[in-house]
Amino acid sequence: MQLLIIDALNLIRRLHAVQAQRHQHEATALAATGAALTNAANRLLGQFKPSHVVAVFDGAPVGFRHHLYPEYKAGRKPMPEALAGYLGELQQLLWQQGIDALLSDTDEADDLIATLASTLSRHGKSSIIVSTDQGFCQLLNSHIRLWDHFNQRWLDEAFVQQHFGLKVGQLVDYWALTGVSGSQIKGVPGIGPKRAKALLQQYHTLDQLLATPPQLKDENTVHTHQHHALLSRQLVKLVDDIELGFNLQDLRYPPPTKGS
Repeated sequence: MQLLIIDALNLIRRLHAVQAQRHQHEATALAATGAALTNAANRLLGQFKPSHVVAVFDGAPVGFRHHLYPEYKAGRKPMPEALAGYLGELQQLLWQQGIDALLSDTDEADDLIATLASTLSRHGKSSIIVSTDQGFCQLLNSHIRLWDHFNQRWLDEAFVQQHFGLKVGQLVDYWALTGVSGSQIKGVPGIGPKRAKALLQQYHTLDQLLATPPQLKDENTVHTHQHHALLSRQLVKLVDDIELGFNLQDLRYPPPTKGS
């Protein structure tokens, strides 16, 4: 089996941004977004021919990360109000294509996606996540792949090595050190991508770095601000064991007809 997991808002917001530039009237841009979403979904279904499919939406604006770190995602540009009000229609369009929507009042979409993919992976089953969000690269393994629909490319281990100069298993520690600006996660002051990469190439993990007495300036900086690093790691690491409360058979594609 193969599950296609669509990061719905990642896809929809980018499609809408294009249509909003092309169309002056809001209603026309929304209708065009719906048509673009239908076309994108059709292309993905035809391209990957999944046995199961789901579109995951973000239904939890405040989750455990906000409680741990109130600045989490503070200042992020909100979804356009008109688009937010149109999500129900977009979900209906996907449903008409046999793609059910998944969202939670308590869990972020990223964690739902991580749970779906990781649960299948633990059982030796494959999934493809459709998203431009590089945060999902931390999940990559022989059963989990990440597809960038807009650039038509895999965000795979080779991409991670080329883009970050690190292994997949080092990404969470890397972001713990550098922070993630788009989510207002600050990381360790003064440790940017180049220094974080050098530290992890030498020590391999954040835990090993913190377990070694510091000798150089950057090492001392991380030790001094280890609370920031450990909090950031907790924030960037995706949760992969949420109780989903439904059967995977509910996501079969195409959906079974009544009586089948």
